[in-house]
Amino acid sequence: MCSVGDTFGSIEIPQFESKLYKCDDCKNEFKGIGKKVVCPACMSKKVALINNE
Repeated sequence: MCSVGDTFGSIEIPQFESKLYKCDDCKNEFKGIGKKVVCPACMSKKVALINNE
């Protein structure tokens, strides 16, 4: 639960499940969240979802 000051409500932050990606340019493997995932190493948008079963 998060609150600021004297507020009477609370903000619930849902859990996001990260997915494993691999960059097609630099071959870096990383976890990402969202629809527009970018490689953190080289900033490439050419990333592929790795099937992590």
